[in-house]
Amino acid sequence: MNVYDYVPPLVAERLRASSLLSPFAQSYLDYLREQRYAIGTVQYYLSCLSHFTHWAASQQFELPELPGQVHHFLYQHLPQCRCVYPVTRSQRNSRAALKNFIDVVIKAGIKTDAKPFNQVDEHLQQFEHFLEYTKGLTHASRKWGIRNVRALVLLTDTALPSPDQLRQFLSREQSRLKVGSIKLVATAVRCYLRWRAFHKGESVEHLLPLVMSPANWRLAALPKTLSPDELRRLLDAFPPGMPSRLRDYAVMRCAVDLGLRRAEIIALEFGDIDWVAGTVRIAKAKSRRTDVLPLPQTTGAAIADYLAHERPKTTLRRIFVRHRAPLEQLATAGVVDRVIRNACQRASLPCIGAHVLRHTFASRLLNTGGTLKEVADVLRHRNLDTSMIYAKVDFTRLAAVAMPWPGIRP
Repeated sequence: MNVYDYVPPLVAERLRASSLLSPFAQSYLDYLREQRYAIGTVQYYLSCLSHFTHWAASQQFELPELPGQVHHFLYQHLPQCRCVYPVTRSQRNSRAALKNFIDVVIKAGIKTDAKPFNQVDEHLQQFEHFLEYTKGLTHASRKWGIRNVRALVLLTDTALPSPDQLRQFLSREQSRLKVGSIKLVATAVRCYLRWRAFHKGESVEHLLPLVMSPANWRLAALPKTLSPDELRRLLDAFPPGMPSRLRDYAVMRCAVDLGLRRAEIIALEFGDIDWVAGTVRIAKAKSRRTDVLPLPQTTGAAIADYLAHERPKTTLRRIFVRHRAPLEQLATAGVVDRVIRNACQRASLPCIGAHVLRHTFASRLLNTGGTLKEVADVLRHRNLDTSMIYAKVDFTRLAAVAMPWPGIRP
């Protein structure tokens, strides 16, 4: 179908008006349809593109500069847009639409400018390079580190913070975050200051003592777990007719039966499961090593049921994929969060995360005769001390060593 017949006349006129961008309009429509977007979404994204082309007509730039112009359009033009109707002013939807358009331009062989948009982005990009290649942090850890120091960098405009600025930043973070999150902020800020000392030769000795972590005894509390009844209700919260029921149930079984982290679940690929041997390989784990675990029958059956009856046809090798366009885009760990959160709501349980199911798995293993060493092996802890917290929920062995309470007969 011709792209200009797909949209209202004024939108089509604006798409035609740009001699720089209009040659990609038809390819953009074909790309969206290949990704199996709904008709309404395709028309809305084309309307977003027409708004951008209408604005871009007054700008002087070349195609390699397209990402920077899109950034300028989204964050400077849209908040104060006065363009003549009809235009779409949703920043979120325009960002999604124009991201797809950039992909189409790159797919056509145009090399876009990958430089950061401003000085802060360039500064944080250098810090992230240090976190990846010097510290060896995973993508998720780098993401959290950058997120935790971005506000500090914006406060000082990439300059070394003064003691008062650092105190102001840390005080603000402590007022809005939990203890565990405050410790992550403190770790990220200390790493950032040491990077500045190492790479830029700046003196930070007077700042490091200001970055203190709050008292938080890691093994002080009991690990949060679900009772057998709560776990049964959670697994029963996938009624027939529910959208994406088979995928969501298979994801839940991976968390409950194997104790996998959310990133490990979403990263599973076809080649990771050996159906003959009944094993699953965890290749993209937090520890950056490959582990092989036995695949429980219930988990394997749930995955096989999903693959046979519900998984959309895609070129991806991942087991768990998106069920909404763009289908060829990798699903994120947020899918696991939504599956667990929605299941808790249907089961009338307090909202929990994937790590609570990991704790529950360890508790069940201990209370059915497993040892702490077996828990450490199955959960793939590098250090046995990490698994020591589960000794508090090993009720069978605790009962054997408990001393009689004074005044109470055994």
